[in-house]
Amino acid sequence: MSIPNDPVILLSYINTQLRDFYPSLAELCQSLNLEAKTLKEKLASIDYFYNEEQNQFK
Repeated sequence: MSIPNDPVILLSYINTQLRDFYPSLAELCQSLNLEAKTLKEKLASIDYFYNEEQNQFK
């Protein structure tokens, strides 16, 4: 499965996955074979950062 490349679409996709299927970013990354650091950097490029308490990028 490939994830969206556009950061805005990626944001929506990742937050939906976190909300509906994964209790943490670590579990999402492990399941989808993603690097958390790369994902965080890509979303930071549009000023969104992972909030562990809320389990979403804000």
